[in-house]
Amino acid sequence: MKNIELIRALPKPETHLHLEGALPWHFLNQKDPHRFGKEPFFRNNSFRYDSFSHFESILIEHALEIFKSAEDYYHVASSIFKNLKSQNVRYVETSFHAGMIEFLRIPGKEILEAISSASPDELEVRVFMGISRNAYTEYLSSELDQAIENWENLAGIDLHGPEELPFESWTIPFWEKAKKNDRILKAHAGEFGPSSNIDQAITELGVRRVQHGVAARDSEATLNLIKENNVCLDMCPISNYKLKVINTWSEHPLKFFIEEGICCTLSTDDPFSFNNTLEEEYLNCLEKLNMEPTDLIKLAKNGFEVADLNLDKKKDLFAEINKLVQEIDEGRFSE
Repeated sequence: MKNIELIRALPKPETHLHLEGALPWHFLNQKDPHRFGKEPFFRNNSFRYDSFSHFESILIEHALEIFKSAEDYYHVASSIFKNLKSQNVRYVETSFHAGMIEFLRIPGKEILEAISSASPDELEVRVFMGISRNAYTEYLSSELDQAIENWENLAGIDLHGPEELPFESWTIPFWEKAKKNDRILKAHAGEFGPSSNIDQAITELGVRRVQHGVAARDSEATLNLIKENNVCLDMCPISNYKLKVINTWSEHPLKFFIEEGICCTLSTDDPFSFNNTLEEEYLNCLEKLNMEPTDLIKLAKNGFEVADLNLDKKKDLFAEINKLVQEIDEGRFSE
């Protein structure tokens, strides 16, 4: 119980959240109680996906039941943000998938504005656009170019999609242009792919925010590259377990990375698919990854350190966390 109290009292950032993948189940239940009246098998705590394609197909199938318009994005985002706020989350970085622009024929800027406008008071929201490795299609190319050049509320971009797909000719120049336009650069790498994908994201795309990065455990050279470039790994352990990125909990490298002095954050990834909350991610660190309360403090501070926030806001958050640390030292959360 004391662990739960500590986690709830801790101001938290959520830095790796897919908007479509965070669809609350109740939207489906309300739409069709007969079809979606019961929690499905894939949201069971013991369920693990066979493959990334298995996970993706189930997510897409359900997401397309709800996401039809920019207004749908607004209502879903409002519900997601309300839930995060109830968990004492103060800052969130969420991405929407660029492929939905083409599939739904909705202008991407409308989706962006819908998500941004759903942000409640006291929750800082930054919206990213997730771009698949093969997304620079005839339909999307001009939209993507406009996004990094002119969309005022777009915080940054994130490379999505199967890691076995190589960079295409547009990828590196696009990330370079986004950087010149002051967009924050992210890339999914080292989740299902090798550590060399992390190296490539850092050296060729110039990212300093790697999503997952689990495979860095396999390469001392990659670990050194991460440290030398002050790269942050936005990690999601429950996702990694459910998708069999790791076979057992003891294999997860989060604690090892922290001990190595690597900046890591803690997030949920796709709560629709994994039925997880950020509070559960923190509790999981204590119960499954053998981490200490001080590690949780470090994860939260790391998230605010890399956050797109002004210095005064960061100072206020750090002061609040430091006060909590003092209370820990005084025994408030002792068993």
